[in-house]
Amino acid sequence: MTDQSRPEQPRVHEGASRTVQHADTRPGREELADAAGLTEAPTDLGEAAGLAGEDAEEDEPSSAPTSARAAEESEDDVARAQSLRAGLTDYELSGEDLALLDHEGEEGATRAPRGPLPVLAVVGRPNVGKSTLVNRILGRREAVVEDTPGVTRDRVSYPAEWAGVDFTLVDTGGWEVDVAGMEARVAEQAEVAIELADVVLFVVDATVGATATDEKVVRLLRKAGKPVVLAANKVDGPKQESDATELWSLGLGEPHPISALHGRGTGDLLDAAVRELPETAQFGGVLRPEGPRRVALVGRPNVGKSSLLNKLAGSERVVVDATAGTTRDPVDELIALGGKPWVFVDTAGIRRRVHQTKGADFYASLRTQAAIEKAEVAVVLVDASVPMTEQDTRVIQQVIDAGRALVIAYNKWDLMDEDRRPFLEREIEQDLVQIQWAPRVNLSAQTGWHKNRLVPAIERALDSWDTRIPTGRLNAFLGELVAAHPHPLRGGKQPRILFATQADTRPPRFVIFATGFLEAGYRRFVERRLRETFGFEGTPISISVRVREKRKR
Repeated sequence: MTDQSRPEQPRVHEGASRTVQHADTRPGREELADAAGLTEAPTDLGEAAGLAGEDAEEDEPSSAPTSARAAEESEDDVARAQSLRAGLTDYELSGEDLALLDHEGEEGATRAPRGPLPVLAVVGRPNVGKSTLVNRILGRREAVVEDTPGVTRDRVSYPAEWAGVDFTLVDTGGWEVDVAGMEARVAEQAEVAIELADVVLFVVDATVGATATDEKVVRLLRKAGKPVVLAANKVDGPKQESDATELWSLGLGEPHPISALHGRGTGDLLDAAVRELPETAQFGGVLRPEGPRRVALVGRPNVGKSSLLNKLAGSERVVVDATAGTTRDPVDELIALGGKPWVFVDTAGIRRRVHQTKGADFYASLRTQAAIEKAEVAVVLVDASVPMTEQDTRVIQQVIDAGRALVIAYNKWDLMDEDRRPFLEREIEQDLVQIQWAPRVNLSAQTGWHKNRLVPAIERALDSWDTRIPTGRLNAFLGELVAAHPHPLRGGKQPRILFATQADTRPPRFVIFATGFLEAGYRRFVERRLRETFGFEGTPISISVRVREKRKR
């Protein structure tokens, strides 16, 4: 499907509310009854849910206090929950059920604060094995590697450790002279990495020897005045060690013969580098206070993710080019916005089908998925100047499946005519009918128009992602809901909800104990009413149903 053709729009499927039946039986995915997402629940409530979704943006200031009041737990709620919990003893419960009920409401351990780690930057001309060495130091395949020059383009930071010393490892693109276009911007990023580093790890291809470009890098390093550790790469055996000795001519001290591919000599190299590192960062390190939230900028290629990161950072942090697929490695940047620190992660564009890509683009797609998993909230950028595509809905679904908080940002909104905008708003409502719970921001990454609206939307999504409903209040809510709108009779039987608890947050996960199967339409109805009552704006919700039978006397 091309961006210009507009057949029936793809819809995000029901993974937004992941539901699980007992004994690993999952109900089949059903289409919504109509465009408003109505189910077999009463019509007036379905319409109310639809209207609530449409008016969500106008009512944002009052939604948070309302949901907070709704989550307050009274003494009657606590007593009711205890009574229902005691009633479960009459039913057959598994060990997993008992473990869940015994630990309900417990919060996870808080994260320890991180200090300003010293920075070790890996630099050199293209295709000398910098990213291979980075992967060797990390002990895993993080940086994209391919046997062609120019694969790495941005400076990418990774937390690393050697011999008990924690530090930040920075991979850079190849530095060259007398280049233009994208290559010139890649070289600029390498120069910035040298500026911000505490120690520079200079990588040279020992099989080629010192080139004119290497000598110009040496002049750049001397001008920066940073400690330099020289790595003579591609020394795969004793026969090549004589090639490494020729690099004494660079005047940077002892060249350390290594093979980044096979790991030969990398331990001695790291020992030398760690000896030069200070205890804390002197130049580029930033103190990361406890809990900076991780925000992944995701979307299909060329929708403006890197431009938005540069605008938020206030500098040319990542390489931006009109060519689709410029970014390949996820790039972290600590940015202070709204008086808080945020770690924004620029990612490679997610293409139509991962298996249709190859080489560096294939591995870049895998790194993007890993970046989503590591993030807490994802901002999905959509190009407002073209119709929404299947790629866009696939990216949104990828975030929902990962269980991350979600904000949808429509980029290039300032390019839309005033007369066109009302029609575009209606088209967006149809495209996103099943995820009306996601906050939406209209902005321009190039000019920074409305970028100030992004952080409030992210904060609302993260607050919902962290929300925990007290067990008493949750059961009181379900009791009122079922009393007013019980589950439909099927085969002369009506399943009864026995007890419910919130098993987890990030994202909110609810477990309902019932006497029978709850149909998908009724579960969607319960989810909508949960969102209406408690908010949950910007987060997927998982509802599991465990069917339990009474004990035989």
